[in-house]
Amino acid sequence: MILKKLLSLFLISISPFLLFAQDTIKSDSTSRKTIMVEDDPVVSMLDSLANLKVLYNTTFLNSGQSGSSIPEDAIPSFPDSVYRARITQMSIQSPFEYVYNTDVRKFIDLYAFRRRALTARILGLSQIYFPLFEEQLDRFNMPLELKYLAVIESALIPNANSRAGAKGLWQFMYGTGKVYSLKISSYVDDRYDPIKSTIAACEHLNDLYNIYGNWSLVLAAYNSGAGNVNKAIRRAGGAKNFWIIQRYLPRETRSYVPAFIAASYVLTYASEHKITPVDPGVLFYEIDTVMVKNPLSFGQISEMLHVPMDELQFLNPTFKQGVIPATSQNPYCLRLRKKYIGDFVNNENALYAYRTKKGMTRDSLIAAAVINSWETTDYKVKSGETLAGIAKKFHMTTQELKYLNGLKRNYVKPRQHLLVYCGTRKKVPERSTTLASLTADSNIKLKADSTIITADNPNFHMVLAGENLTKIAEDNKCTANDLIRWNNLDGMTIFVGQKLKVTAPVETTENSNNQPAKTVARPSRKNVDSDERYLYYTVQPGDNLWGIAEKFDGATVSQIKKLNNIQNAQRIQPGQKIRIMPVER
Repeated sequence: MILKKLLSLFLISISPFLLFAQDTIKSDSTSRKTIMVEDDPVVSMLDSLANLKVLYNTTFLNSGQSGSSIPEDAIPSFPDSVYRARITQMSIQSPFEYVYNTDVRKFIDLYAFRRRALTARILGLSQIYFPLFEEQLDRFNMPLELKYLAVIESALIPNANSRAGAKGLWQFMYGTGKVYSLKISSYVDDRYDPIKSTIAACEHLNDLYNIYGNWSLVLAAYNSGAGNVNKAIRRAGGAKNFWIIQRYLPRETRSYVPAFIAASYVLTYASEHKITPVDPGVLFYEIDTVMVKNPLSFGQISEMLHVPMDELQFLNPTFKQGVIPATSQNPYCLRLRKKYIGDFVNNENALYAYRTKKGMTRDSLIAAAVINSWETTDYKVKSGETLAGIAKKFHMTTQELKYLNGLKRNYVKPRQHLLVYCGTRKKVPERSTTLASLTADSNIKLKADSTIITADNPNFHMVLAGENLTKIAEDNKCTANDLIRWNNLDGMTIFVGQKLKVTAPVETTENSNNQPAKTVARPSRKNVDSDERYLYYTVQPGDNLWGIAEKFDGATVSQIKKLNNIQNAQRIQPGQKIRIMPVER
């Protein structure tokens, strides 16, 4: 009893201090909330898109022709009554519910004042994409004003990527893209295809309209998903009005419809705001398409038909590696200026057989058609996972995973989205595979001269995507150092399509005509020193000792540091030649 009374007295005596501490914590929390003003997600998205190369490509977007660069005091400004009258007029002429309020005014200021230069570039790009959007929207009997949705999603940048993994003009996530038959593989991503992604967007928007019957709610669902919109409707007591459920939606989606209305307004009244389009360099009516029925690279098209490489990449962002892995059963559409279409048709057969000065060989192009058929799925990186661990989990090599996702380094972040292979893969042709067996195995029909690596030269191997010297050496029962010596390689660097000797050169004193045989090539002096005891590597930009050691089978960081007397592993320089390991004799 005495202890209980003493404890009660103690708690009563310190209670004022506890209350003071709680008030202090609340005060600190409140002050932090007051000081920290988070950036609007739509504005943040625009800033990230503004840094993409396509917006500053001198071939397509000549910023010097933008009429938006006028003195700040000459930029027109209008009272709310003018904005309200213009937007009311837009609403009368459209099935979409255009309204004017403070949220919309905020985004009008963004597009018409703070980001005028970006708006001028969007206006230029609209001359390429809006006719395409309108054609498909009309086909689906949908409001043509929905073309402005792509402005909010991607700023009309065809190869736009979001941090969440959404891609293309219409910013499709992997799963949603698959639902609407957008193919995603090592070489092709239909989410970047202007035509296919627009058709998919129309189908998706149409499906959402069948659910809600209200275009504002459709836009909200397009951005955050139908589940979030449904929850917001429940929390708002069943109201099906965007402005009523707005506060219950995710933060980004609250800004989505106001930004859409503002973009629609500014692009409609651009001339009144003295915003003129940046010349896009090519217009919609100048573009045509051809069907490609055999594997083809951008290098072949560029060199033979003299099409600028930047133009090919800009008009055809679907082909991620600059390779069109087409077959007769699986042709692909190529977009070109009309002036190149005749040359393509007249020289099509010669184009497929054309060998570029540098680039992928015919053999690797055919292999690409096989690899392109491998199924992929989306994977979100979990905390603590590494690239090597993820690769092992999906029965891939680290190089395959990096190549599939265009990664430069062996580093991934939690919640990062990666493409991984799934399901049963069709076998990539072995070096002794003939055309007949390839056709039977993968249902690919190609011309008779389109062999991979025939039985006539089984001593060679053609490098495929994801392969490295260690793997090739294991498959051919030799060592990586053997391959380096036999092929005069500069370290472990190899490239897709390269042909490598995979068996030891046979030294003979005479040939079949009793003539002296040519001397067999000795090891490259670039890789071994004068006594041929060590394997060397030239440091590349971005390299570190851990990454270099990973490239060489059997190499370790401590060994490299010891062989080169390196005290500080962070102080290696690009161009520096370092010893990796003793050469096996």
